[in-house]
Amino acid sequence: MQLQELQEQAVELLKNLIETQSFSGEENLTADLLQNWFNEHKIPHHRYLNNIWAVNEHFDEAKPTLLLNSHHDTVKPNSGYTREPFKAEIENGKLYGLGSNDAGGCLVSLLATFTYLFSTENLSHNLLFAGTAEEEINGENGIAGLLPEIPKIDVAIVGEPTLMNLAVAEKGLIVFDAVVKGKPSHAAHPNEENSIYKTAKVLEWFQNFRLNEISETLGEVKVTVTQIYAGSQHNVVPAKTHLVIDVRVNDKYSNQEIESILKEKAPVDEIKARSLRLNSSSMPLDHALVKAGIDLGMETYGSPTLSDQAMLSCPSVKLGPGDSTRSHSADEFIYIKEIEEGIGKYIKLLEKALK
Repeated sequence: MQLQELQEQAVELLKNLIETQSFSGEENLTADLLQNWFNEHKIPHHRYLNNIWAVNEHFDEAKPTLLLNSHHDTVKPNSGYTREPFKAEIENGKLYGLGSNDAGGCLVSLLATFTYLFSTENLSHNLLFAGTAEEEINGENGIAGLLPEIPKIDVAIVGEPTLMNLAVAEKGLIVFDAVVKGKPSHAAHPNEENSIYKTAKVLEWFQNFRLNEISETLGEVKVTVTQIYAGSQHNVVPAKTHLVIDVRVNDKYSNQEIESILKEKAPVDEIKARSLRLNSSSMPLDHALVKAGIDLGMETYGSPTLSDQAMLSCPSVKLGPGDSTRSHSADEFIYIKEIEEGIGKYIKLLEKALK
């Protein structure tokens, strides 16, 4: 199939995706659309829940496998929209609609790329496309649930809007719940163990806390107190003050190491991680994919935002058309030209890296 025809079909698919509601956990209809694409192109494929996947025609178990992954779920539209979020409209070269930029443009571009290369012989790697669900909520029925169902993955491209530059590293995430304990009492009585007052010093500690290992691509680990709550009525000093701490982890630490450090050092009475599964990720700068991308003029950087890379244990890179700053914004859009160029760049990257 000609590249231009695939580019046009990818844009039409994205328009259909925009006009089909696919909030996280409710992606069954957009999964149907992805299946329709494979049926129309006569490509064998599989469905696991709302995840659609396929391998290239000349899949060889003796070869390593490269995953091409993006998601088809969306967040809910915010109150700032002035356009109908589920109406795909093209104006001045922009395709408007919920999920157009995050990550519909990446999804259809990777799908078109996979389709273009489906029958290519003598690639150094197998290709495996996966359009996955529940990325926006880090759900268990998205790529995390799909991984045991598909062939082993050795390397991955995760489609997220990066202006087609290479995010060679991505910060992980841990959310901690912490408790500062005090002495409950009537507000009218003296109390030197007010948990709220004690929390002031704890907040100062978190504000000043730093870890020594700094990543070349991701910088330092960022620890931020994002929520605080205590008390139930005005005349009662609470026994406990609760904190929520958001930790963005660089590639110098594992999530388990961060947990151990905070349990040992944080001046709180209790601290517990909600989950340790959202890990940092990276790809060596001398990897064939990165070198090929640099040769094609792509820049490299470290990404502070989370994606399905966090679920992968193999080397991975985040790469896709669109701009991350448009994600989750009102009147979301992607340029048609970004999709067309994205498909072309994906194809050139893979042909160069997998020859």
